[in-house]
Amino acid sequence: MEELMMTYEEKMEKSLNNLHEEFSTIRAGRANPHVLDKIKVDYYGSPTPLQQVGNISVPEARMICIQPWDASLLKEIEKAINLSDVGINPTNDGKVIRLVFPELTEERRKELVKDIKKRGESAKVAIRNIRRDANDAIKKKGKEDGVSEDEIKEYQDDIQKKTDSFIKKIDDAVANKSDEIMTV
Repeated sequence: MEELMMTYEEKMEKSLNNLHEEFSTIRAGRANPHVLDKIKVDYYGSPTPLQQVGNISVPEARMICIQPWDASLLKEIEKAINLSDVGINPTNDGKVIRLVFPELTEERRKELVKDIKKRGESAKVAIRNIRRDANDAIKKKGKEDGVSEDEIKEYQDDIQKKTDSFIKKIDDAVANKSDEIMTV
């Protein structure tokens, strides 16, 4: 039973980590190199993560510089950024690609907060689904192993406590990211 509990707790932890990864790709008016994490560049015929084809730096609060190790990749990197959903036009000076992040408008900030809340709700639904699966597995395993109803209820209470804990962590993450977005 303990192994079963650990398995479901790990699944909840993965859901929370996934939410944090999603939040790291949402830009908050400041240059964050993580917005480029999902961008792949055509590197001699194979899609390669942008981080593996050049050096990414943040020289100023609202600028990202990408310096490819192979100068012939400048056009490919520029093309990949334009095709992505970053929403910023890259400038290419022949050696370095610069991405300048504009200040977010109030309207755009509110849209981002709505998106953050929606992603938070999706994460909560995932956690609740894991709880449901865990409760079903506990009942099934309990009946197979001849565990008493009281012990099964205790395990289900433990799962509920873990669920509540993860829901609170998600609410905190949503609140923190929303505050970060709304801070001018």
